[in-house]
Amino acid sequence: MQFKIKVLKSISFVLFLSFFIQVPAQKIKIDGVGVVVGKNIVLESDIEKFKLEIENSSEGKIEISDCEMLEQLMLQKLLAHHAVVDSIVVSDAEIESQVERNIQFFSQEYGSIEKVVKAYGFNDIEDLKKELFGIEKENYLIQREQSKITENIDVTPEEVRIYFNGLKEKGELPEFPAEIQLAQLVINAEATQEELDRIVKKLLQIKKEIEGGASFKMKAIINSNDPGVTQNGGKYSINKESPFIKEFKETAFSLDVNQVSEPFKSMFGYHIIQLHEIKGNTRIASHILIQPEIPQEKLDETKAKVEQIKKDIQNGVLTFEEAVKKYSQDKDTKNNGGLIVNPYSGESTFDLTRMDPALYARVNNLQKGEMSDVFYDEERGGKKMYKVMIMKDRTNTHIADMLDDYVKVQSLALQKKKQETIAKWSREKIGDTYIKISDDFQKCKFKKNWKKETSN
Repeated sequence: MQFKIKVLKSISFVLFLSFFIQVPAQKIKIDGVGVVVGKNIVLESDIEKFKLEIENSSEGKIEISDCEMLEQLMLQKLLAHHAVVDSIVVSDAEIESQVERNIQFFSQEYGSIEKVVKAYGFNDIEDLKKELFGIEKENYLIQREQSKITENIDVTPEEVRIYFNGLKEKGELPEFPAEIQLAQLVINAEATQEELDRIVKKLLQIKKEIEGGASFKMKAIINSNDPGVTQNGGKYSINKESPFIKEFKETAFSLDVNQVSEPFKSMFGYHIIQLHEIKGNTRIASHILIQPEIPQEKLDETKAKVEQIKKDIQNGVLTFEEAVKKYSQDKDTKNNGGLIVNPYSGESTFDLTRMDPALYARVNNLQKGEMSDVFYDEERGGKKMYKVMIMKDRTNTHIADMLDDYVKVQSLALQKKKQETIAKWSREKIGDTYIKISDDFQKCKFKKNWKKETSN
């Protein structure tokens, strides 16, 4: 049962992620239709891609056959089909918003959206967005149909106890990984006013030269600190939903064609933008980014300040939380005692084994209440800083305990009950739904009666 829960939990994300998984061509029948469920199809190529992603994401701990993978995909298609039948509503606006978040994620992974488009053979970004729109729409339909089916499902404390004891009797109690809770104090290394004035003066000179006929692209290649400038010359396609910072979009939409903006500041540094073209709600614009240089003496001064704050905490002059409130410059953690929130779960706990390797090395040996060494860090936008962290709480890897892990055990019990409810629903709906399985998969032995075979 644990296997089925894990696969069901991850499969709708795989429907999106596996779109970007490249599989050797000789293993795929590109145009082969494996199954039709209602008006939805599963391609034979899909099965290999989804199977590969499940195995990769589980680090080889989950192995799944083609037939098992196909059955999981058929269930997803069945859910999507009946979501339409049940008039589940998904707005274009929320799908487009998710598409933009996905594009932002892959842009960061690849370095630029142009690289993503090129890597997967799309004609342009609009072609990519169209494909992602269809994938995300199906994901939303699946998720909402599941929620509709299980909306009244809950577990009582007695059901949690029975579930836990059942796992214990079978020797199948889950192992929960080490989890930690961290807080941080951050001091930024700020550029001098002279450096900021120098940058603005330089951008004004570049603006004047461009308005005098100089090539914006060449000026960007020579001067810009934007890492994508060598691929796109600083040129971007921007609309209201694009994953660009607020200042960038507002400036781009305020310009006339060929106009060059005044220098403006963002979290990344200082910019100028030239608008090239207006296409409906889209702006084609180029920018030049210059980030302030921080002298070594300023970095040393910032590090010394954090070192002194750490000593004051160790000597009992003030608590870590008081120091954060008084000194920390990180806006996301300053008002909650420095507590760091996991961006993937929205909770304050982190799975120690899945942390960034560099951060793992800094905190792995810390016990509850211990502080890290003061260390240098730099954000993607170029902001430089020094930090010190404290281990707020730590739970080592352990076998599930009914008292200490009640909330987690309760969540697993609820997952199991919801999965059983969806399984019952699917058995009832299979008989009412058009399903055609290709000859290549007729040999599969499914757990549900997808072939609609009559019992003897």
